[in-house]
Amino acid sequence: MSFDNFLSQLKSKANELKTEALKFKNKDFLNAAMAGSALVAMADGSISSDEKQKMVKFIESHDALSIFTTSDVIKAFQDFVGQLEFDKDIGEAKAYEALGKMKSNAQASRLLVRMIIAIASSDGVFDFDEKKVATRIAKELGIDPAEFEL
Repeated sequence: MSFDNFLSQLKSKANELKTEALKFKNKDFLNAAMAGSALVAMADGSISSDEKQKMVKFIESHDALSIFTTSDVIKAFQDFVGQLEFDKDIGEAKAYEALGKMKSNAQASRLLVRMIIAIASSDGVFDFDEKKVATRIAKELGIDPAEFEL
């Protein structure tokens, strides 16, 4: 496969995610996406200010999330991270509650898992703790993690 073909496929996948995300442009979908993002960002138990900045920059530039205003995306992400930092158990409960609102929509749930994996991989590494969280999120959404090679 040539580099041009690879680049073309990469752009196609990004446009596909954005097109799918447009179908679910609502507050519940945004909250579920940011809840999952916060959970995966906090997979190692904490998130440094550098990690927060990297995550926020990724979220701002991610095509599938560009359908929302940047301020709404950042606020939702920071709210979930703040809840997780303040009290891990309560923060997780609230994050999984937000994710659970998408469980009845299999298409939205699959898109969420793909987005969460993309966000987890944004630093070039998808480590064991991140995979564990992504697996739990998939299960919470009623999706077989094997669909995503988790």
